[in-house]
Amino acid sequence: MEKVTYVLALGFLFVTSVLKAQEVVSVSKAEVLKVVAGQNISIKISEQNFKEAQADYQQTNAVLMPHISLSYTGMATTNPLMAFGSKLNQEILTSEDFNPVLLNDPARITNYATVIEVRQPLINVDGYYQRKAAANKMRAMELQTTRTRDHMAFEVERSYMQLQLAWKSAEVLQKALVTAEANNKVARDKYGQGYMQKSDLLAVEVRVTDVRNQLSTAQSHIRNTSDYLSFLMGEESNVLLRPSDSLSISTLTSDTIFSVPESRADIRAMQLASEAHAASFRADKMAFLPRLNAFGSYQLYDDQLLQTDASGYIVGAQLSWNILEGTKRIGQVQKSKAAVERSRLSYEQYVSRSNLEMNKARRMLSDAQNKLQLSGQALDQSRESLRIRTNRFREGLEKTADLLAAETRYAQKQLEYYQTVFELNYAQAYIEFLIKE
Repeated sequence: MEKVTYVLALGFLFVTSVLKAQEVVSVSKAEVLKVVAGQNISIKISEQNFKEAQADYQQTNAVLMPHISLSYTGMATTNPLMAFGSKLNQEILTSEDFNPVLLNDPARITNYATVIEVRQPLINVDGYYQRKAAANKMRAMELQTTRTRDHMAFEVERSYMQLQLAWKSAEVLQKALVTAEANNKVARDKYGQGYMQKSDLLAVEVRVTDVRNQLSTAQSHIRNTSDYLSFLMGEESNVLLRPSDSLSISTLTSDTIFSVPESRADIRAMQLASEAHAASFRADKMAFLPRLNAFGSYQLYDDQLLQTDASGYIVGAQLSWNILEGTKRIGQVQKSKAAVERSRLSYEQYVSRSNLEMNKARRMLSDAQNKLQLSGQALDQSRESLRIRTNRFREGLEKTADLLAAETRYAQKQLEYYQTVFELNYAQAYIEFLIKE
């Protein structure tokens, strides 16, 4: 009973020491995932990248939609040609205006013109392929946003498990410190009674110091992991997070075939990016073809501000062909061709790397499963060994060095076991991430 009270007191002191620095907040993995989905900065950046690509695609509507402009111009002139033309546009020209004296030296004339212009693309082949490239890029960015959300969810899984492991390690070391302190008390009593040498007492005290140092390191690890989880949540790291979900062995949530699907969001995004480069390449080649555009304008003229006594219109079509721009377009085509090949190689490399990661994750899972069974057995054996040696030590039948070795081994086996549980859960979460479409 005295030992249980001592354990509770030490646990209270441990938590109190943590609370002095930061407030401890219990949080579940589901709560963290919900906050990350709404507040994570990486996800927000990815969403803005998609909106940027979406805006680029909307700009390509210019290939299909008419271009309309409206202008209002006011001017005063004594230029013979401009003055004569202004009168003609205003429909105020008279026979007197053909007087050579007035033609060569006209009086000052004021002209106000309202012009509505419309240009309608009819045939713009390179523009169509540019529009296709922009559409592929937009869909690729949308899929990248989806994959970013998946990646952040995986990061939460990993970080939350690390936080569970950190708190569990601190708990193990806390209990190890309780045991070390209890044995230290027994050792001091024996030393005072003359039943123990000074060297053995010092060894026990060194063990207590070692455990305290390990516990301090574990506390720092808790703070670091908690800060990173707060960062993923887009929050200030002014609290200490403690997982409300216990560290336990999880299982795969899907019938895994252990193969990377080509329909996975990021892989599909790479495909679309490659298709976008191919469309851009076609657009650059089609830039050698002529363009056909229809145009029209409606003009309103007067010599008074905001008046429109005269009007006229122009309609027509223009076939334009930019035959040579030096070697600019040839160089652009070569650049686009290289970009297509680069994107194809990047896609192949990305798929190959994903398959490599899957193989690695499979081996990681297999190793963790085997290791878990062995570490569980070793933990049970070291626990029983420590129990026996502790009882014998207190009866004066066990060497101090053997007890310290048993204490150290039991603490190590506990840490190894929980580390193995983490590795198993991490491998399974990583595989789920790799196969998620």
